[in-house]
Amino acid sequence: MKKQSRFVAGAVAVLGVIGYLMVTGMRDSMVYYFTPDELAAKVHADPTMHEVGVKVGGRVVPGTVVFDQRTLDLRFTITDIASGRTRFPVHYHGPLPDTFKEGRDVVAEGQLTAGGTFEAATVLTKCGSRYEGMQQQGGGGPS
Repeated sequence: MKKQSRFVAGAVAVLGVIGYLMVTGMRDSMVYYFTPDELAAKVHADPTMHEVGVKVGGRVVPGTVVFDQRTLDLRFTITDIASGRTRFPVHYHGPLPDTFKEGRDVVAEGQLTAGGTFEAATVLTKCGSRYEGMQQQGGGGPS
């Protein structure tokens, strides 16, 4: 019985270490972003948040997108998806993401300036469509 107890204790210790490494590895690789409401609350509570790089996720407000294709200067307003209360103007300089459109959900990475504009270094769009198989026309298909 003594050998079996040591084996079980060793197995539990090894599984515990593996579990700990998995949890800490996942926590370090998770990417969290603030909603506009959350970011506004953080900035209100701690004004030094203006100096910290953060990610903010929300929806592009229709009618606010201005993109200069010559200079790659993009300006738009982002709003909270759930409440729609808090809005931030966003400024980004770079190529327009392929799926970027008004009303689309985006995640911007950068800093909220003291003036209230979010200066984005990166803008990512979330694809709202589902991938579905295309219907074949004419009834012909591979044989």
